[in-house]
Amino acid sequence: MTPTPPSGSLPATGTTASAEPSATAARSAAATSPAGPPAGSPAGPPLVDLGGRSPWSILPALCLGFFMIMVDTTIVNIAVPTLVDTFDTTLTAVGWVNSAYLLTYAVLLLLAGRLGDRFGPKPVFVLGLVVFTLASLWCGLSGSVEMLIVARAVQGVGAALMTPQTMSMITRVFPPRQRGAAMGLWGAVAGVATIAGPLLGGVFVETWGWEWIFFVNIPVGVVALVLALRSLPSLPTNKRSFDMVGVALSIVGLFLFVFGLQEGETYQWGTVVGPIDIWTIIGLGVLVLAAFVLWQRHLGERALLPLTLFHSRNFSLANVSGMAVSFGMIGIFFPLTIFLQSILGLSPLEAALINLPGSLVSGVVAPFAGRLSDRIPGKWVVATGFALLTASVVWLSVAATPDASAWSIVAPMTLFGIGTGALFSPLANLATSGLDHRTAGAGAGAFNTFRQVGGVIGSAAIVATLTSRLSATLPAAARDASAGLPAEFRQQFVDGFAAAGGAFTGGAQHMELPAGIPPEVAAQIREAATTALHQGFSLAVGQTLLVTAGVLVIGLVAALAMRATHVAHAD
Repeated sequence: MTPTPPSGSLPATGTTASAEPSATAARSAAATSPAGPPAGSPAGPPLVDLGGRSPWSILPALCLGFFMIMVDTTIVNIAVPTLVDTFDTTLTAVGWVNSAYLLTYAVLLLLAGRLGDRFGPKPVFVLGLVVFTLASLWCGLSGSVEMLIVARAVQGVGAALMTPQTMSMITRVFPPRQRGAAMGLWGAVAGVATIAGPLLGGVFVETWGWEWIFFVNIPVGVVALVLALRSLPSLPTNKRSFDMVGVALSIVGLFLFVFGLQEGETYQWGTVVGPIDIWTIIGLGVLVLAAFVLWQRHLGERALLPLTLFHSRNFSLANVSGMAVSFGMIGIFFPLTIFLQSILGLSPLEAALINLPGSLVSGVVAPFAGRLSDRIPGKWVVATGFALLTASVVWLSVAATPDASAWSIVAPMTLFGIGTGALFSPLANLATSGLDHRTAGAGAGAFNTFRQVGGVIGSAAIVATLTSRLSATLPAAARDASAGLPAEFRQQFVDGFAAAGGAFTGGAQHMELPAGIPPEVAAQIREAATTALHQGFSLAVGQTLLVTAGVLVIGLVAALAMRATHVAHAD
């Protein structure tokens, strides 16, 4: 799912930890650090030469690029039913349209931070913007779901190249007294973009077609590119070694783990090819990821992911919470958008408008949450956000019934927006508040990476859970609905739903009826099929949402277990 805006006090992403900090000293420094620069230090001038321009001049290009990245983490969800019908494919296949993007995005973030250190944030950001924009064109022109998945993977590469550079530039250009405000604006952009994705997707799918959820990135990308070339400064670079072994291990391990999780239902959790089954693939993924951890430990401070970061209690727990909230963002939008369109019969635009109040509220709440975390320990702000998210998802699981009204979904989605707005900035601050200047940069990159890994796992797990539950709930609902059918058609009716199971691709209109069946019986069968579909799918969505709620509870517990340190911001 989505990266969280980092704390305004972070140095450039990709900075390698050069020594292990003392945990006690780090906590002491976090608790006693002043809210601003020392008396007499300059408050306004940028930290680099911008030719007389204000540091705020760099934000339009960075925010436009980051807005596209965040929007594209959720915009596809609203088009899922349309993509299923357009490409005549399954939910699992369409699920990979999201997973491919999130996977390449997640595993390349740490490497992209190092690239920014080596070649400079500006050229790497520009390269990522070009890749992202061209990949968006490729996505819109895709003629098959397989081509769309590949194009989305390339799009994720562009997103990974851009994200660490936006963090690095804001931190290195803005003076301390302005940095918090700049990060707050960036955080508001992220929060609004993530929830606004389905709204924009609904508008484009219903008016111009699904292709435009990708084509819209082209003019935005061109404008951002022009602004980037004109306004972004060239910053000093540092030579950094590239841990290519670590990169390879993380990519292979994550791919195997996510593939096994998401495709398990497709292969009925059995054999994939020859002696290789789903559980073997998942196990290999876990082993490769374990090898990645051991390799990082061997490299020490030269590692792609310095393990000394996890000596900080708040950093470790903030990563758990970050993964949980990313899981939650995917876990709510994927099943809910299908439910709104396929069961409640809403158009893509109508379904998207359900998210509008939450998007607006999130943008309003985010700056206030950041200011509140200046006044009280941030863990309480984050814990409140998780409590609101959990309550909203449980509420949705109850509200997801066949006879639900659209208005009954608006209220929990608005609560979800409040919870989201309360999480972004305070959680990032908690992640890095216990780290000193030598480890904060690497910590920020790792935090964004773990958040994206949470989104990748969430995408795979939610698709697997939903298809698995559909395999059970649809046949059960069909058995109940078949009671009113003529006896000779009942078993065939139930068998048809059992065969469809988790490969649900539409509504009752897709059911094939035997030739020569009387018209009145055909109408009766279609009515029973609609009833079974609505009841079975609603139940599966509710159960899937409860899985999401369970993961959010883990994030809540992790937040409550953090140290109640006060994080001071420069303003």
